Amino acid sequence: MLWIKAFHIISVICWFAALFYLPRLFVYHAQCDDSAGRERFKIMERKLYRGIATPSMIATLVFGLGLVHFQWDYLKVTYWFWIKLALVIALIGYHHICGAHLKRFARDANQRSHIYFRVFNELPVLALLAIVILAVVKPF
Repeated sequence: MLWIKAFHIISVICWFAALFYLPRLFVYHAQCDDSAGRERFKIMERKLYRGIATPSMIATLVFGLGLVHFQWDYLKVTYWFWIKLALVIALIGYHHICGAHLKRFARDANQRSHIYFRVFNELPVLALLAIVILAVVKPF
């Protein structure tokens, strides 16, 4: 089980790195006014989303399910676990919203400002804080 936990933590770190960086790229992409720069951002965003963010999300879920499997009798009766699970589901939604923004940028159809993406970029930080506190402190 420790190997599964180690790979789960590694996957979470990689996924969050991508969730922090991709919206930051959106900030700069939304401010970009030259076509060469926009094309460069499209490539960077696509590679980050498809090459790091999505595989890391999948690995996080697979290893997380493995951990749940081995601890189900304990976890099913704890409140902190269900709140954490709800936050993970919200992060999956956030991940897919990033994918939708990526597609709009790829079509040169983005309507959002860099200010929107600056705020949007902060959302996973809040989820990370809550998830780590729930998993480590187990307040409920």
